[in-house]
Amino acid sequence: MRVAVVCVLGVLGSAAAFGASPAPVFTKDVLPILQSKCQGCHRPGEIAPMSFLTYKDVRPWAKAIREAVLVKKMPPWFADPHYGKFRNDQSLNQTQIDTVAAWVDAGAPEGEAKDAPPPVEFVEGWGMGQPDLVLEMPQEFQVPASGTIPYQHFVIPTGFKEDKWVSIAELRPGNRKLVHHALIFVRPPGSKYFADAKPVEAFVPKEDWRFGRTPYDEFLDFYVPGVGPQILAQGEAKLIKAGSDLIFQVHYTTNGKAGADRSKIGLTFSKGPPAKRVYTLAVATDKFVIPPGAPDTEVQSKFTLQHDVSVVSMNPHMHLRGKSFDYRMIFPDGRDETLLRVANYIFFWQMPYILTDPLTLPRGTRIECTAHFDNSPNNPRNPDPKAEVRWGDQSWDEMMVGFIDVAFDAKIDVMDLFRPRKQASGGE
Repeated sequence: MRVAVVCVLGVLGSAAAFGASPAPVFTKDVLPILQSKCQGCHRPGEIAPMSFLTYKDVRPWAKAIREAVLVKKMPPWFADPHYGKFRNDQSLNQTQIDTVAAWVDAGAPEGEAKDAPPPVEFVEGWGMGQPDLVLEMPQEFQVPASGTIPYQHFVIPTGFKEDKWVSIAELRPGNRKLVHHALIFVRPPGSKYFADAKPVEAFVPKEDWRFGRTPYDEFLDFYVPGVGPQILAQGEAKLIKAGSDLIFQVHYTTNGKAGADRSKIGLTFSKGPPAKRVYTLAVATDKFVIPPGAPDTEVQSKFTLQHDVSVVSMNPHMHLRGKSFDYRMIFPDGRDETLLRVANYIFFWQMPYILTDPLTLPRGTRIECTAHFDNSPNNPRNPDPKAEVRWGDQSWDEMMVGFIDVAFDAKIDVMDLFRPRKQASGGE
């Protein structure tokens, strides 16, 4: 699974109403919540703008925390509860919301130091713990103060002499203020993907960066704000073949101040070959046009599986005009099931949705993704309601990608997910 590192307020709150009960206090009631759900990003050096490690850190933000919980701005969770069950569901029930609100309403008391749990021991610079291996961009990339920067690519040879199975991966930008998002592809030996790219040097392809990719040049990991390490279930892993290169694709955005970035990825390897291989499918289309001012443009993408798999997680991707996103499975017998509906897509919180129980999809299942875009002036995030919008890399363009992680027998060729089997006479 992938862990979304987000500020989540309240999971361990009181199970009772606070009528005659003592008001909750920080050390006993609130700090455990912050440790388990907030401090991953609310600590120095991480993405959150403030630290929640101590009472002194938290107290000035008490009223803001209360408001964020009551209006359900925090925790950020956008899955429609009528579809799918997710192990990383960050939403709060009413009792949990009442716990946080009651603490603030009581004046945000600190409580007794003896009731506080021990501080959490974090690995400096990592949400995954200490990785087995860290691979880093060969040198810093200098980002100017202004202008539009095309996607930059960096080839990092792994030097692996044998196949490696990755059970945990975490891509961390060197400069979060300048890295909009980043992807990492595995380029196996013999691949022609970015054949002209040289290690060490930043590379901008002359054609569309997708040109030349095959299913073998697969996604390993990605970074967007709010997403933490990718932690796969026991017995599952992603494959990096011996002799492979990693290709970092980084989207930089300028902010008026020049700076530098040197992103890196941490990897933890499984002890041996796993039972199941995890692979990231991109159910996508670039064949769409969003008219100027249109409040609700529907775009669909489809993919038919050619081998049995189980769904691990889903992660919809659009840009600033993204409005909603659905994943619907059409089974070979005609049944259909909606696994995920994100009714209120927000570009700044691109989180994975990890199924509590992986769902088996037999060969012949059609994955249908349906996205809606709001290009109207009523969309507060719309860069330009007067523009006709098509597929493009920059945030003022759009994308429509239904990422879906699937698991399957580690012994089969990944291409078997894509190529139809030949029918033998008289049956299979």
